[in-house]
Amino acid sequence: MDLQILGWNSFFEEGFKEYKQQGFEVARVALEHKRLYRVLYEHGELLAEVSGKLRFHASERQDFPAVGDWVVISARPDEQKATIHGILPRKSKFSRKAAGDTTEEQIVAANIDTIFLVNALNADFNVRRIERYVLTAWESGANPVIILSKADLCDDVQQMIQQVESVAFGVPIHAISAEKNIGMEQLTPYLDGGKTIALLGSSGVGKSTITNAFLGRDKQEVKTIREGDDRGRHTTTHRELIVLDSGGILIDTPGMRELQLWDANEGLHQSFSDIEELFENCRFRDCSHTKEPGCAVQKALSEGILDESRYASYVKLQKELAFLERKSNQRAALAEKAKWKQISGFQKKIKKNR
Repeated sequence: MDLQILGWNSFFEEGFKEYKQQGFEVARVALEHKRLYRVLYEHGELLAEVSGKLRFHASERQDFPAVGDWVVISARPDEQKATIHGILPRKSKFSRKAAGDTTEEQIVAANIDTIFLVNALNADFNVRRIERYVLTAWESGANPVIILSKADLCDDVQQMIQQVESVAFGVPIHAISAEKNIGMEQLTPYLDGGKTIALLGSSGVGKSTITNAFLGRDKQEVKTIREGDDRGRHTTTHRELIVLDSGGILIDTPGMRELQLWDANEGLHQSFSDIEELFENCRFRDCSHTKEPGCAVQKALSEGILDESRYASYVKLQKELAFLERKSNQRAALAEKAKWKQISGFQKKIKKNR
């Protein structure tokens, strides 16, 4: 298999130089199954596991390979297995806070060029959710593209597009129906050879149907939406990298019930640039944008120039990021304290044995 077809380029070549001299090979992670990985390399497909050294030095979840990563391997083709010794620097990564109470990064997909943010044009359509996805996509280093799926079920597609345009400045928007083959030709230019596209969105928005349409066959299981609330049901159960015969690479992902932010400050500035530009016109530099006289934000709200729900969303996301930063700093401090406690204990043990 030609590595260029898998997305290999000069960026990864530079990171691989040192390993290449040691006789290692490279592979791209296509699938993860509980610390075992299905990887693609020049001579096909292997089942890989991380080396003991890599596992020992991995202190956090993001230190392990993710789908889309380029990894350094020693291959055992006779066994159809390999050992992963390292992860090459990531060109981009779409991350979220891992589910649960722990403050930890979960990498959903790595080394992606374009993110298809898929949202269905049915009763589950949610502009606030789109805002959150766009914010995280900008932070990833990849280019966001909004896909409004199931356009055949919508009576006024143009009105929906206008709603999305009001919260996603400069982001391409395409209304399609993969099931009815409506508008799919709009997505073809993103599928250049060697380019990687990640499909992201909540359950039942049509990601698997889009994947099947690109493949020209039913690889991914598709389920109908639930009756009553128009919400989708999970179909894809794992993240998977798929190489298309027509060129390009897809990473399909399970539907997300929630997208908790992770380190998205730059994305916040980019997604809400219209609001932050208003800050420059406030009378006071330290304006809290609540009750101060001469506040440009309050003026825009009262005149209807700034939508109240959009500003409320901005404030909510800002608070969420601030809380996450405090939790992360606290976690880092505790980890550092534990580290020095361990070192101190080790030093005392050495002195005692002398």
